Amino acid sequence: MNQSLNQYYVFYITAQCGNISNAAKKLYISQPAVSKAISRLEEGLDAELFYRSSRGVALTPAGEILYRQLEAAFSAIESGEEEIRQKEALGAGRLAIGASTTLCKYVLLPYLKQYLEDNPHVDVSISCQSTHETIAALENGGLDIGLIGETKRLGGLTFQPVRTIRDILVATKGYLEKLSEQNHMPLQEELLEHATLLTLDKNNVTRQYVDKYMLLNGLQFGQQLEVTTMDLLIDFARIGLGVACVIEDFVEEDLKNGLLVRFPTNKPLPPRRIGLAYSGQKPMNAAARKFLDCFASSVSRPSLP
Repeated sequence: MNQSLNQYYVFYITAQCGNISNAAKKLYISQPAVSKAISRLEEGLDAELFYRSSRGVALTPAGEILYRQLEAAFSAIESGEEEIRQKEALGAGRLAIGASTTLCKYVLLPYLKQYLEDNPHVDVSISCQSTHETIAALENGGLDIGLIGETKRLGGLTFQPVRTIRDILVATKGYLEKLSEQNHMPLQEELLEHATLLTLDKNNVTRQYVDKYMLLNGLQFGQQLEVTTMDLLIDFARIGLGVACVIEDFVEEDLKNGLLVRFPTNKPLPPRRIGLAYSGQKPMNAAARKFLDCFASSVSRPSLP
């Protein structure tokens, strides 16, 4: 297409108005500008589009053909614009979220149900992956928002804290009693040297946080059993396979009913934060902005003492 869309639009409006003067008023341009645009379009198409007279203009056969096609084209454009406006008014859009399996299950999903009820026209996709994978996807534009544990590897991303969590050591009462009996030691921190540590793999942000804590406090375990998710850590701890380092909130019921008990440590793991990460380098779509605002206000809890 060698002619500009502007020329076609000037022709289209002129055909509707029936004269150049009215077309110029509707287009907010001068009459000479209208005439010039039509002349250039006729030159480019090598066809006369209007019969001109003192009373105005009328379409030639070639003009009739072009007008019918443009009428359908501009009508389609208007329909598209209206659909976009309606979707925006309804809160429609697309939202891509990344989170670890653990944070997705225990933090994201309970809130996401309410969010979708309030915003039924939003198409949501969730990628369950590691924090490092989520950060990479945010940086390359593959995700709108990530729910992650706070880390120094955020690069240029913005991190908005939404909740404070604490990691604790837990095991079954039976496992700890057997461990104490076998090693002829009371239940104390030194007993960890003889215990099996149930932990996440080394690439996990939580695992790295726990390893740093253990190193700084001179803690060692007899052996380690690595798993890929916190759900497995909790399940393995429940059947008495060792001492697991888990997020306190996620085993709250197990602690209440006695299925799991805390392992005493001289210095508890310090609390840390989870939050929403997103790129500050590109505009955020309406669905993502609403999710960010609503999620942060709904999920936030007071910090742990």
